[in-house]
Amino acid sequence: MHAWTGCLDHFTHVSGDAPSRKENMITSIAAVLVAQSMNVGMRPMVSDGDPALALDRLFWVEQNYLRAATITAANAALVDHHTKLDLVQAWGGGELASADGLRFVVPVKTINAGPNTKYWGKAKAPRGHLLKFHLRPVHRFHGIFIPGTPKDWYYIMEGLLEQETSLKPTEIASDTSGASEIAFGIFRLLGWQFSPRLADVGSATLFRADPAAHYGRLEGLIRSRVNLGLIRDNWDDLLRVAASLSTGAVKASELFRYFAGGGTPTPIGRALMELGKLDRSTYLACYFDDELLRRRAHTQLNRQESRHTLARKIFHGQKGELRQKYKEGQEDQLGTLGFITNVCILWNTVYTARALDEIRAEGKKIASADIARLSPLGFEHFNFLGRYNFALPEIIRDGALRPLRTPPPGQ
Repeated sequence: MHAWTGCLDHFTHVSGDAPSRKENMITSIAAVLVAQSMNVGMRPMVSDGDPALALDRLFWVEQNYLRAATITAANAALVDHHTKLDLVQAWGGGELASADGLRFVVPVKTINAGPNTKYWGKAKAPRGHLLKFHLRPVHRFHGIFIPGTPKDWYYIMEGLLEQETSLKPTEIASDTSGASEIAFGIFRLLGWQFSPRLADVGSATLFRADPAAHYGRLEGLIRSRVNLGLIRDNWDDLLRVAASLSTGAVKASELFRYFAGGGTPTPIGRALMELGKLDRSTYLACYFDDELLRRRAHTQLNRQESRHTLARKIFHGQKGELRQKYKEGQEDQLGTLGFITNVCILWNTVYTARALDEIRAEGKKIASADIARLSPLGFEHFNFLGRYNFALPEIIRDGALRPLRTPPPGQ
């Protein structure tokens, strides 16, 4: 409860006011977040006789308190709280991150969604998707709305540079679509290990730096050389690129669209590709040999797919279609979806930890390997339909937790 109200404080500045006014504001903000994330509109949140849940007040709160800055700050506070829990520490730290797209149908005319023939064919309705970023195990720490189907890795870099949590990932997993040579080059230049899950990896080509070296059984896969001279000639410019990205002087999606040159890379783009050939060859050699590396990338992306399923269940209203016409509205609504998904994950984590404590109190031992396999992404116990009640029971208001369900005898 304290974590929830602490996050909601980022949406407003009434914390120093009377307790009743603060409570009413938190109730209103919570109702707006649920309405937006579930895509059901404000009317199911309205409660007659409760001024905090009056329809006009909810629309007013949405217009004045729901925006990218407040959603991002609240989400960062929630993620930081979640990562400090003992159970989350047992699941792994925040070194491994992943990025993958969660796609939405956008059935309204808008310049911020484009036809996505890769996934839906030549449909008339415009489409768009949200690139979502997660840290191991399940934290969603950033999201970017992308119209159509540009190269995802442009935005992977942008999301990592813009995220505001205290977590600092060092390794990034993605699907095969982001595994280009220039992507490997810029991730290495900025100090990140790029670990995509690769399809058809057996047909991949490796590159050599030393023409006289012999690489044993890998010799047949090494068919070309890295142009080290091009890297040396452009090294100062490559460092300037890294500094510009790190300081936020330029967006990665804009810069690399220019470097790629529509299929004809600029000299700096070619230098990044040569640098990427070195890192990609090293990664592929490890990928061939290291089963744990392949399993780690695969498991992280599978977790992200499970999180997408939970987000789809939450975003159930209006057939799961995104109907905002303007970019700000699209990003705000999908930001609330990420925030509420994190709230559900936090709830699952807290009560899973409590269930484990009760099992231990009964004198039973729980293997660490079994705890590591637990997931906070279940949703069968969540009811996303019906009327929504924002009145807290006394036990929750006093800072305690709900009692756990007692299983029937024999189970």
